[in-house]
Amino acid sequence: MVATVTHVEVREYMNNVYENVKKRDPHETEFLQAVQMLFEALVPVFSENPSYMESGLLERFVEPERLITFQVPWIDDEGIVQVNRGFRVQFNGAIGPYKGGIRFHPSVNASIIKFLGFQQTIKNALTGQAMGGGKGGADFDPKGKSDLEIMRFCQSYMTELSKYIGPNLDVPAGDIGVGPREIGYMFGQYKRLRGQFEAGVFTGKPIDFGGSIGRTEATGYGAIYFVEQLLQDRGESLKGSKVIISGSGNVSIYAMEKAIKLGARIVACSDSSGYVYDENGLSLKSIKQIKLAESGRIKEYVKTHPEAKFNKNSAGIWSVPCELAIPCATQNEMDAASARRLVKNGVKVIAEGANMPCTPEAIKIFHDNDVLFGPAQAVNAGGVAVSYLEMAQNSARVAWSFERVDEELQKIMETIYRNCMNASEQYGEPGNFVLGASIVGFERIAKAMLMQGVI
Repeated sequence: MVATVTHVEVREYMNNVYENVKKRDPHETEFLQAVQMLFEALVPVFSENPSYMESGLLERFVEPERLITFQVPWIDDEGIVQVNRGFRVQFNGAIGPYKGGIRFHPSVNASIIKFLGFQQTIKNALTGQAMGGGKGGADFDPKGKSDLEIMRFCQSYMTELSKYIGPNLDVPAGDIGVGPREIGYMFGQYKRLRGQFEAGVFTGKPIDFGGSIGRTEATGYGAIYFVEQLLQDRGESLKGSKVIISGSGNVSIYAMEKAIKLGARIVACSDSSGYVYDENGLSLKSIKQIKLAESGRIKEYVKTHPEAKFNKNSAGIWSVPCELAIPCATQNEMDAASARRLVKNGVKVIAEGANMPCTPEAIKIFHDNDVLFGPAQAVNAGGVAVSYLEMAQNSARVAWSFERVDEELQKIMETIYRNCMNASEQYGEPGNFVLGASIVGFERIAKAMLMQGVI
């Protein structure tokens, strides 16, 4: 067997694999984008490990182990039957039970679910915990629905999904449009169908029946812990820095909270209605009141803070000068034009709080201009890491303190950062965390797949 192969040979092989994926599902743009981004990062790994090609590892990795699609019928408050489409992808279970959230949003389709499950697989492996990758959801929009309508939908969704999940098989959690309320409804239906209390089948549960303290804050806090490590390595800190964060859900809000505690100033945040900006810093207390307590729109912020400005164009947030930008809204929200504006305005660090929020063109611009870039697989891994800690607490029938959960989260994020940095240095691109995160996550899965055989 040849010890190594050239990068040209690897790229030719990867192009063939990609073309086969594209031929199967040419319309799945988000999934194809995620596959392309991973392939580019893995070129040096496959050059040093020809056995990966000989075993058809990549061909197996890009095809989900299972993709489940099902109808979700439910009755609205007018007594009219509605039907949505439900999904669950169990992408790769080489290192543990499938693990990944459930998203309720009108945009949900097979491509989005597959790209999320694909990236989740790498992310989960990065944590060092025993979790495979999965993702689920439905093209249902909870906005404007009553509690009873949401309950009926969740119960119908779970009636079908319950056949495919379990504490040792597939453990869902929340995502966009799915919070503790929705998880409570789904868990309750699962419990009724199974006739027993299996706390470990869901994470992100309310504290009263098996949820973990600190899970709500975990993704946002974890993102800032990653950034903190990145800056510390360069003799810098968050103190005094100007930060903009897109979105205003849990990830955004708790990233703001931790950044402010470390001395940063949040000058802009957004939702789908637009963004608010205040050079002197936004009031986190007011944002929490609007978004968490009242489920309102961010434009309401200026009613109590007239010194702030509201702009209806959400994408315009990237024109605000800052040192650190954290996109936390949705996929592909930051394009090349946004990246150029950020670079022109002096941005130093980009950290992806959402899943794949930056386009490949935007990422290239950041790398070409020496902007430090933290990819989603590493930066937002804190949420799923604490989900695993929730599973551990459920198994042991114990509940940890916030301090213990937060301490474990910090250790995990520090380890992820260090492993990504070491891999980027090993493969000759120090500080390229896209490469580092992809390599660390993929190699852990690849070794497990090889040891377990083909069938």
